[in-house]
Order: sequence, then C-alpha cells, then structure tokens
Amino acid sequence: MDQISTHFLYPSALFASIEPHKVSTILGSCVAVCLYDPVAKVGGINHYMLPFWNGQGLASPKYGNIAIERLVDKMISLGCKKANLKAKVFGGGEVIDTNISQFHIGERNIKLALEMLEELRIPVLAKSVGGKLGRKIEYCTSTGEVKQRYIDRTISSEA
Repeated sequence: MDQISTHFLYPSALFASIEPHKVSTILGSCVAVCLYDPVAKVGGINHYMLPFWNGQGLASPKYGNIAIERLVDKMISLGCKKANLKAKVFGGGEVIDTNISQFHIGERNIKLALEMLEELRIPVLAKSVGGKLGRKIEYCTSTGEVKQRYIDRTISSEA
C-alpha cells in the first residue's frame, strides 16, 4: 500500500500538488482556503494571517488577497480549470479576547475569503469559521476531504 505524503503548512504559505498529500495546519485568527478540482483530482491550500496587502514590502501570501489569487494561479498551472474549482474555508477564530474592532482579524480574514471566492465564482462547499477556538485541519489534496479538530484554550497558571 502506498504511503501518502504529508506536508505541514506554515502561516503565510500555500501548497498545491498533483501528487496526493495530507496537508495539516493550525489556525487561530488565520484563515485557510482549500481549493479542489474534482475533475483533475488536484487540491491546494493556503494559510494567511491578514486580509489585505497594503502595498508595502513584498506581496506575500501572508495576506489573504494575495494568498487566494496565488493559490488559484497555482491550481491552474497544475492543470485545473477555474470553472471546476470548489472551496472550503476554515479558521478566523477570535482567539484573543479584545473589544478593539481593528483587532477582529479573524472576522476580517473570513469576510475577505468569502467575498473573493464569490467574485472568482468559486463555490464554497463547506466552512468552519469564527468562534473562539483555534482549529487543526488536515486536508487531503487528492479527494478534497478536510478533517478538523477544535483546539481548546487552556489557562496556564504559574505555581
């Protein structure tokens, strides 16, 4: 039996491959968009930290608007058709308690993903977003299947 390759996706990165992979990542306020082409059976995923690139420095996949665009381009370069792409969106939890609205990064990350995917006419088949907990997800690039576990916040106290 063939062993499926695994890949850990760090923040500000993306991954797509024709070869089947199980890609795992851990999300707090970050968002991961999983794209899948059911015809080509090819999948890809990104993990971005902030919604918009402000034009300063490098246009990196740390920013949602760059990460989603680059992931779509990467999928097309691997032989996918944009019209076949389906999306699943995860993350955007408010894992830091705050009342300062500009800190609601998770919420802004989710909004960006859903708006961009709608503009690109890529249907979102599933999503698990928002809330107060982090998530660990495992994405199978050859099937589009995503497994998710919530990560409990633990209060550590100094003894």
